[in-house]
Amino acid sequence: MYPRLRTLTVTTAVCATSLLAVPHAVAEVEPGGWQSVSPSYTVQERGCGQVDGLTFRLTCSTASGDQRAERRYATYTGGTRQFEGYFRITNLSGTRISLKQTFHESGSGPYFMLAVERGGRLYAVHGGTTLSNAGTVGATVRVNTVHTVGDEHRTYINGSLKHSYDSPGGSFYDKFGAYRTNSGNGTATVEWSGIRFWRK
Repeated sequence: MYPRLRTLTVTTAVCATSLLAVPHAVAEVEPGGWQSVSPSYTVQERGCGQVDGLTFRLTCSTASGDQRAERRYATYTGGTRQFEGYFRITNLSGTRISLKQTFHESGSGPYFMLAVERGGRLYAVHGGTTLSNAGTVGATVRVNTVHTVGDEHRTYINGSLKHSYDSPGGSFYDKFGAYRTNSGNGTATVEWSGIRFWRK
């Protein structure tokens, strides 16, 4: 049995305050018509996952079970949504750790997962496409995802479009942090900053 998932609900007001601290913020990608939003979130810790603010740790090298340290944001069901965040990996003794997910709540589950291998390769878990080799320990990487529900999901790394994926309809939500993929293991420490959301 795995330890029970611990979920801490955070109010929208608190979340909105945290989104004001944007040390690295750059204008959203695909500019034009965006409205800034501050969705609520819950903190998810499971297995050896630990969350401390915007620092996410997997403290064990276990290659099985549910090992996660994540923020899970509120569900959305239509329109176009954009996520922006910056991550810096400070420890990656493990490999194949998911950093950012777009989760298909009403469908297949983890619809898009951006993960990192030891050495810095950033890739899409489903399909294995390499997006960048920028995810080295100590480097700060900007991630934007633009999702038009029922049409397309696009991922940008450091402002450049790296991945496009057809999107079904339904309900979705954003997650980020550090999460062991099926073929991965810790340890890992990931620091996130500059978290912003828009819609149109």
